[in-house]
Formats: sequence, C-alpha cells, structure tokens
Amino acid sequence: MQKFLIIQTAFIGDVVLATCLVEKLHRHFPDARIDFMVRKGNESLFNGHPYIHEVLVWDKKNGKLRNWWKLLLQIRRTGYDRVINVQRFASTGLLTAFSGASQTIGFDKNPLSFLFSLKISHQVGGQQGAVHEIDRNLALVSGFTDSTRVMPRLYPTLQDEQWIQSLHLDRYITVAPASVWFTKQYPIEKWISFIGALPAHWQVCLLGGPADKDLCSKIQEACNPRKILNLCGTLSFLQSASLMKSAAMNYVNDSAPLHFASALNAPVTAVYCSTVPAFGFGPLSDRRFIVETKETLDCRPCGLHGYRACPRGHFNCAWQIRDDQLLETLELPNP
Repeated sequence: MQKFLIIQTAFIGDVVLATCLVEKLHRHFPDARIDFMVRKGNESLFNGHPYIHEVLVWDKKNGKLRNWWKLLLQIRRTGYDRVINVQRFASTGLLTAFSGASQTIGFDKNPLSFLFSLKISHQVGGQQGAVHEIDRNLALVSGFTDSTRVMPRLYPTLQDEQWIQSLHLDRYITVAPASVWFTKQYPIEKWISFIGALPAHWQVCLLGGPADKDLCSKIQEACNPRKILNLCGTLSFLQSASLMKSAAMNYVNDSAPLHFASALNAPVTAVYCSTVPAFGFGPLSDRRFIVETKETLDCRPCGLHGYRACPRGHFNCAWQIRDDQLLETLELPNP
C-alpha cells in the first residue's frame, strides 16, 4: 500500500483548494493511504472525510518549534512513499526534505526545494492566461497521475446536513461579509444596502467565524425587520459548507467561503475589490458570477493578498460596485 502525505498549513481557503490533490490521488491510487497536514484549527475540515486516513496537526501558536519536531519524527516513523508540499516556506520545506520519503515534491519557490526529489515550477500565468491555484497544485502530481483537471471537494457529514435541515430554511441566500484583509472585504455599508434591496421573500443567512460576530450583528441590526439569520460563529466549517450547498446563491468576498462554494459546486457570486480573479483564486462552481467595479482603475489590483487599508485612501474598487450587480445574479442563467 502506497502512503502519501500532503502538506498545506496555510489558511483554510488554501487547504480547501489543496483537496483537489486528495481527489486526484484517490482516483489513481484507490487503496493508498492519504494523510494531510494542516495548521491547528483547520483539522475539522476533514471530519468524516472518506479518503483521508489521518490528519496531522501543527500547532503554530503554542510551542511551534517543539511541535514541528514532533511532527517530523511522526512523519519519519510513518515511512511515506511520497510527501507533497503545497507551500513555499522553509519550515514545511524542511519537513519535506527530511521526511525520509522515497520521493519529496514541492514548488521551486520553496527555499528548500534544492533538497526535494522533484521541484515543480510555480506558475502564476503564461501564454494562455492566468493559472488557477488548483492547476498549480495538480502540477505537483501530474508526473505520476495525469493532466486531467480535478475539482477540490469537501464532504459534510450526515450530521452536518441534518443540523442544517433542522433550521427549516426556505428560499435562502448566504452572505459571508468578512475577510482577513480590509481591501478584500466589501464594505459593511455596501452589504447593508444590497441586503436591503433584496426582494422581501428571501431569507438571508450571515456566515463567518467567531471574530466576525460584531460585523454580522451590525448588518443584522441595520437590516431589520428583514428575515436575517445570523449564524456567524455558530457553525463548523462543514456545517457552513452544507448550508452553502443548498442555498439559492452564496455571496462572498475573495476569501475562504468562496472556496467552500467551489468545493461543493454551490452557486456563488464572488465580489472582488482590490484583488482580481486572474491571481488564480477565482470561483470554480458551475453556477458562478464575478462582481467587480466596471470602471478602469489604474491602482487595481494593488496587491496579491490585500491590505489593511486602501493605499490611496479612496477604496473605489469597492465603493464603485452597485447593488444591481449583485442582485441580478439571483436571476441570471448559468454563465
């Protein structure tokens, strides 16, 4: 039995996109053991996953170096045939290089890639245009699988789906209004305006983590007496995914909920402020829409990951987006 380890200890959206590797490996090696390493806090994403044998968890906040060493010893004891590192940082590069695996694979931009058995060029774009993150990831294993594109996928459990069904929702949309980066986040005033303009029959479910509760509470208060269910901080990752799967539309920023939608093939409207889909993190669902300013701005995009504030102080890439651009995606046919 072959043993594979996938390493992706970045944020939750990056982990979701890396699940395309799990799908690809299982398709070609259905009897193989596939393990996945994540940072602490992201492990519940794989609860009940049918193809993942073990989730390795790196606690980076409490005893980071001590926990790194324990993980290295565990990896060496397991005796993996292939270790596939999706990240481009030295810490995971060391884990990969000294894993003892028969083959170690990662991107050439990892500073330790010279120690890997195989290093793959990290392509942002080419003659055919932008390269999506899942295609970059799949390139790591194409040499011993194939070049077929495989989508990322999440697997909400039966319990997750039953919990969502217990809410008895009818004709609902979800809105995930928050983002780690200010310039990736559609302004709260714009979310309030959009929700207020929705036809009255739509139920709105607000999604986010515990840190987003205050933002979602402000939206809920401003939009009363609309039917708004504030679920921020109350759902697990997989419960949120299950809720999004059955929604009529999911409205998201360029952030993790966008990738949840892709992994469930859920309908999605992705709002891009300072960033652009050409960076390789666009939606993948069959029913997907991109909303961005229709004006040409010489300052957009201003960065790959966003900023704490608009570098020019006006944030026109967000303020110039209109309510009707979001509203119309509820009625538009598949693109």
